[in-house]
Parts: sequence; structure tokens; C-alpha cells
Amino acid sequence: MNAMEIRRKQIVELVNQNGYVNFSQIKEAFLDVSEMTLRTDLKVLDEEKKIVRIHGGAKAVRLVIGTDDYLKRRAIRNLSEKEIIAGKAVRLLLPDTAVFLDSGSTTTTMARLFPNQSNLIYTTGLSCATELSELSEPTVMVPGGKLNRYSISVYGTSVVKELEKVNFHQTYLGVTNFDYRAGFTCGNNEEAGLKRTAIRQAEQVIVLMDSSKVGVKGTYSICGLEDIDIVVSDGGLPEQFQAECKAHNVTIL
Repeated sequence: MNAMEIRRKQIVELVNQNGYVNFSQIKEAFLDVSEMTLRTDLKVLDEEKKIVRIHGGAKAVRLVIGTDDYLKRRAIRNLSEKEIIAGKAVRLLLPDTAVFLDSGSTTTTMARLFPNQSNLIYTTGLSCATELSELSEPTVMVPGGKLNRYSISVYGTSVVKELEKVNFHQTYLGVTNFDYRAGFTCGNNEEAGLKRTAIRQAEQVIVLMDSSKVGVKGTYSICGLEDIDIVVSDGGLPEQFQAECKAHNVTIL
């Protein structure tokens, strides 16, 4: 790795650590590099979709696109926790029911374990749909909408309108984080609205969330504990969160 590659890697790390940095902060971090070179670095990194260049500085991709990382990167993190969560979640499934399966790395793991039984499954996750395509019994529906290239999912007004026409027995929801004041959150306003629609249309709402997401505030609120029925996690949830769930009659699995 040459000096330029190392510097650009360091710029990406600086932006990701802070979420947003202005150009003055970047100059201070690289005092021996000219402004012209740094501006070229930002331009190239923006074109490579490693950062998002904005007026006066740069933002982390997760804050602009609405995901906390590329799906492929998230899919290889906390693998054992995802398997535990997905294994618990599939045991809640009932045949001959309508299910909404959210996009995300954990729901993709759940789709991989989905039993070959009669269900009507709506999913916004293209990775989920790919896993479900191996099954012969369920009917799998993917609403038409805009493609999020980072989370490999569809979203937008057309997706919301389609979901509003379906009554789900269960909604399996993926979330980015949970904060005690903000509730369950994600990084994209349109996706938050889509998730709220899937919640309203369901008899039972099940959140799939590993314990590392508790205590972190995201940008857009999806819902609170009062809006869900079950949290499926990895067994490491903080005691405070467990107490909050109990107070809201939310079951933890």
C-alpha cells in the first residue's frame, strides 16, 4: 500500500469515526499534504462511495444513505449472534400465515433458515428473496420500489402503498439501534416510514436485534417498545433494557 492509499484509508477512518468532518479538520489531520491533494482525495473517495463529499467537508456513507454499513460487511459481523437470533425467530413462524420480512443481515440469515412451508412472505430485502427462492412452498412477494444499493433492498412510496394493502400475521423487523429515549432507530427516513407501515399492518411485531445495538441512538426513530410484542436477541441484552421490556409487556427470546 503506497502513501496515497494509506492517506485515503485514514481519511475514510476519520470520517467514519466522526460521522461528519469539515475540511479544516481534514487539513489539521494531514498537515504535510496540500489542500489540492486533499480535495482530490475527497473527490476520489466520494466516487468510490467510501465517503460522501458535501459542501465544506465529508459525511460517513451510513448517515447519508441510511444504512450503518454495506450489507456485505454487516453480514460477516457477529455471525454466531445472527445465527442464534435467526434460529429463535423461525420457531415463531406459523404455516398458512402472511409474514413481512424486513431487509438486513439478520433477516437474511432468518430467510436462509426459513422452513419450506406454506406462507405468504413479503420482503423488501433482495438478499432475503434470494435465500427464499430456494423454497418451493412459500409465495414470496417483493414490492416494487427504489433500490438501496448499500442494504440491497427496496424502499419508497410505492413500497409503502403496496404494504398498506396487506394484513400481516407477523412482522419481523430489523433495526439499526435502540436508544432509551429515541426507541428503535435506523439511518434513513423513508425506510423508517416503511418499517412503521409494516408494524401497523401486523398483528404481532417481532424485532430481531443483537445486544450490541442497545444504547446507541440512530438518526430516525421507527417505534418504541410499546409498539412491539417480542424482541429476539442473542442472550446478552442489558438488564436495564430487559426491565424496560418487562414494563412494556414485551417478551424477550
